[in-house]
Amino acid sequence: MTRVKECVLYRGFEYGDILDKMTALMDASEKSAVNASEMEEEFYECVNGLIEIAGSYGFTGNLWHDYLTLLLVNHENAFSTASEIRGAIEGSINQLALHDFAIFKELYDFDLTVLDKLFHTSCCGILCNYEAPQDTGKMFNKRIRDRICEMSKTLAVAKDTEEFMADMVQFYKDFGVGKLGLHKAFRIDHDENGRAVIVPVTRIAHVRLDDLVGYEIPKQKLIENTEAFVRGRKANNCLLFGDAGTGKSSSIKGILNQYYDEGLRIIEVYKHQFVDLNQVIAQIKDRNYKFIIYMDDLSFEEFEIEYKYLKAVIEGGLERKPENILIYATSNRRHLVRERAGDKLEVGADDDIHSSDTVQEKLSLVYRFGVRIYFGAPDRKEFHTIVKTLAKRNGITMPEDQLLLEAGKWEISHGGLTGRTAQQFIDHLLGKEETQEA
Repeated sequence: MTRVKECVLYRGFEYGDILDKMTALMDASEKSAVNASEMEEEFYECVNGLIEIAGSYGFTGNLWHDYLTLLLVNHENAFSTASEIRGAIEGSINQLALHDFAIFKELYDFDLTVLDKLFHTSCCGILCNYEAPQDTGKMFNKRIRDRICEMSKTLAVAKDTEEFMADMVQFYKDFGVGKLGLHKAFRIDHDENGRAVIVPVTRIAHVRLDDLVGYEIPKQKLIENTEAFVRGRKANNCLLFGDAGTGKSSSIKGILNQYYDEGLRIIEVYKHQFVDLNQVIAQIKDRNYKFIIYMDDLSFEEFEIEYKYLKAVIEGGLERKPENILIYATSNRRHLVRERAGDKLEVGADDDIHSSDTVQEKLSLVYRFGVRIYFGAPDRKEFHTIVKTLAKRNGITMPEDQLLLEAGKWEISHGGLTGRTAQQFIDHLLGKEETQEA
């Protein structure tokens, strides 16, 4: 089992200390004479580590296999990143991968209960058939956790190394590798050295575009641009602008969920993080995914200059923006940057003597978004349609006249005629129903 140190591609794992200790224990179990008491502490540390990982990720079943699978699906190397999205590749690297997978197959095939006999415990028997408490696991969402648990079962029954490798390649093709492959959405954080790092968002709303009632023309424009992007055709940066509560952000989430399986990923960025954009782009430009850098509720006051950083990143630097990256933004302002009336008045004593240049500089940012989509507030008839549709979806059986009357009262004091107001009204009704049932 010490052959794990001979791996060529799969090295330097996160949580790799458990792997090192476990392989040492496996080696000890194969010796005719071994002092188990000298290795008890390492054994229980491994058991504890596997249970803690199961708690963090929500794993069930054979925790040893789940752990090994976690290592494989998270490890970004020359083979795994080449296989993501594209599947099987050609070249000598396949022989090196086969070498490493042969070592891992030995780890999967090892009967963990042998260690129970060595240390006179029942721990490993429990680890092999582990039942996790409900609603555990904060590192992955349920969808990803289930994929890893299912993959661990598939790898455990692979009849040989070639089948084991084929299963891994198929997983990389279907779901990707590492955090960028397994997760849909990300945000920016910083490490201890101040460098920008991409961090997965594990809890996101599973919004579908069909959930957004109305706005068929704006949604279609967004679909056409995004579909062109994920399928390798020319596409534009996109600005969704218009009234608050009209579904701009929900449309972006819906697009992500619709095209995730085709390799679409999204990274949310705030204004104060624009200085990190070049570092972020450097980390994703060579991956086999399509990335949307997403800026929600984007706008700038006249004294803010962050928009100049954004202009340079979108278009204007020496290095061309990678083809696997687009920028999508939502805003309540059509031109993003607040304009003063003085920008367009005659030059006065305190005015900018090049006022037209000032206006053009502010407008040049919005011009860098090749697709600009307007989301307007619905009129009363459209608002009623939204309310009725949402009520039907949620099983609300209130008579239509009463429903619309109550919706009218609600919107007057809760933000006016918007899709968000309609959804809040429906949530209010559902909350009242639950209270009455209780």
